[in-house]
Amino acid sequence: MIEYKDGVFGLHGEEISCLLRVNAYGLLELLHFGEKVRTEDAEAFTLRQGIGWGEAVLLQEGNTESCPDAMALAWSGAGRGDYRESPLELGGIPTDFRYESHEILTGVVPMESTLPQAQGEAETLRVTMTQAGLTLELYFTLFDDVLSRRAVLKNVGETPVTVTKMMSSLMDLYGEYEMSTFDGGWIAEVRKHTLPVSESRIVNESTTGFSSHRHNPGFLLSEPEATEDSGRVYGFNIIYSGDHYAAAQRSLQGLTRVVQGISPANFCKVLNSGETLETPEAVMAFSTDGFHGMSRKMHKFINIHVIPAYWQGRERPVLFNSWEGCMFDFNHNRLLRLAKDAKDLGCELFVLDDGWFGERNDDTAGLGDYTVNRKKLPHGLEGLAKKVRAMGMQFGLWFEPEAVNINSELYRKHPDWALTDEFAPLLSRHELLLDLRKEEVRDYIVWNVGKLLDEAGITYVKWDMNRHSTALGTKAHDYILGLYDVLGRIFHPRPHVLLESCSSGGNRFDLGMLCYGPQIWCSDNTDPIERQVIQENLSYLYPQSTFGAHVSAAPHAQTLRNTPLCTRGNVSFFGCLGYELDLGQLLKLEKEEIRGQVAFYKQYRRVFQFGEFRRLKNGWQVSNGETALAAVFRGLLHAAPGYEVLRLKGLDREKCYHFSTFARKLRIGQFGSLVKHVAPVNLNPNGLILRAADRHITMPDGAQECRAGGAALMAGIRLLPLFRGTGYDENQRTLTDFGSELFIIEEDKSCENN
Repeated sequence: MIEYKDGVFGLHGEEISCLLRVNAYGLLELLHFGEKVRTEDAEAFTLRQGIGWGEAVLLQEGNTESCPDAMALAWSGAGRGDYRESPLELGGIPTDFRYESHEILTGVVPMESTLPQAQGEAETLRVTMTQAGLTLELYFTLFDDVLSRRAVLKNVGETPVTVTKMMSSLMDLYGEYEMSTFDGGWIAEVRKHTLPVSESRIVNESTTGFSSHRHNPGFLLSEPEATEDSGRVYGFNIIYSGDHYAAAQRSLQGLTRVVQGISPANFCKVLNSGETLETPEAVMAFSTDGFHGMSRKMHKFINIHVIPAYWQGRERPVLFNSWEGCMFDFNHNRLLRLAKDAKDLGCELFVLDDGWFGERNDDTAGLGDYTVNRKKLPHGLEGLAKKVRAMGMQFGLWFEPEAVNINSELYRKHPDWALTDEFAPLLSRHELLLDLRKEEVRDYIVWNVGKLLDEAGITYVKWDMNRHSTALGTKAHDYILGLYDVLGRIFHPRPHVLLESCSSGGNRFDLGMLCYGPQIWCSDNTDPIERQVIQENLSYLYPQSTFGAHVSAAPHAQTLRNTPLCTRGNVSFFGCLGYELDLGQLLKLEKEEIRGQVAFYKQYRRVFQFGEFRRLKNGWQVSNGETALAAVFRGLLHAAPGYEVLRLKGLDREKCYHFSTFARKLRIGQFGSLVKHVAPVNLNPNGLILRAADRHITMPDGAQECRAGGAALMAGIRLLPLFRGTGYDENQRTLTDFGSELFIIEEDKSCENN
């Protein structure tokens, strides 16, 4: 609900409120953004400056309350006495926008450009502010418990204006905070870093042309005492896939200014008379229930208001991707053998990755071309897809449409289509980007990708992009607008096609891409120990339904770490499950285990993908009210471990539950030389007999089962003892290094009746 009472704008969600007021000087004050309060409480949030602040510049001579530098604002200017960061810079011209009018509107106000935005049930406050020759519209849209903000600048005068910086949002928040950002690089995405917000500005920015795995656009502000389940936490993000900028800085008066928007680095946009510039949509959530409470609101917002309507709440298929199994080395028959094996394991979607087009036998050639390589695929994509569908699986395909190799038919024909400047082109991964600012380039991509999707009946697309951009500022922004045009023209008419975006892993994990496809490839690093860090940190701001998560081979290609297959499966369960390895090299026992994983995941898929996600100590939990699934992950084990307790969260204290373990199997090889001490003859643990047995024989691991009330399970269930160095016992848990456990907690109504 948005209301206007006694000069105060009250924006009220289920659990949050934002109070705004136009002050006596025509500036838009932010009275409150946080807990739900009444509009009538505005006076309680009014900041009073008293006798002033020494050298303050005043908007009204003699009035110490008129210092803009000490006001809590929702928008500010430059060169007019507010020395904190300005959201708008016009090439050295002061900005001094004052309130003119407002409207309260039902629903979302559509953008004029190709920028994506959140959709669905909402209300919008539009505040119009003006200065000579310019009009500024500020949009505040309330979705349940998430507030979005954007700005539109219009040149209504006769003189051109140069915009060098324009933010989507400015918020002055009272209090002391820590800022957490999520930074990293290729195969090391989303590392969480936390710093106290002080008088020195903290900046979270990407200048690579894309949202980047160097600095994800999402970030957190939390009070120092906040925990996972208590304390005041804000979450911020932006619906944009290009260069972004966010900053937080605390003033002497104790106000923390937070700005979000397009990176101003090298940004320069000339607005001629009648032209407009609109910003991406910034989004923000708040909770007094700690980091989990904030995450819950942001997850709900993304699943309901960002994900394309067709895929909202729709379960994602279990897929098999060909890349790590065969890379560029494949043909029609080999792919069909992989597809047959994948189907036998329970996979529902077969994805052909890179190498199907042009002279694409390595990564030096072929990008930009769409002619199917008939040496590898003599029956074409249509023939392969038909065979895959006959097995009962869907067919998906990898593309990298934004790039071009110099060694390609497209580049030889249209070298001017590459995104370059007056300098010699700089290659990355042997490729250049195509100039998506050009209409003919966009038309080429839309026509070729769309034609293949329709002719081969493709229902899944992995849209990859494997290099940074060298375009600067406004040029980079226009590229992103071109990208959104391409994505909209391809996928809006084909809503049933599951788009999973990818950019060297998580280089473009952002809300902008999620407006076109419901999931994103988290990282090229599928080592489950690394993925625990990546997926957990993504979970602060993104729901697990958006995580592309695959089981791959061990030892892992990125870390050389050997991890149990159960751990690789358990980590991938908490996302959109897939498999990416050479199935022909698996042992029979491993195939049986994967078959069990897929069946289990399908049984609980809706809970895994759309259940409420919680971060536990050393693990994760998802739940939907009736069923909870909890995983515990381990690092290196130590000798003689003590008793262990598992504390669950979010259960109904009054209900009764059935608690059980997802069954694990132990291979004889895990026991090494211990085997010869229990065998009737002295066997070599590396000998032929035990090696053969290890390929065919398993033993049950400690399975635990009980019934207990929700209160007891949240207080902490006592787990079975761990291996203590004396031998095998089916009533103990025999884990190895990097092992994991998965527990099923289901409401038991028969227990409640007793």
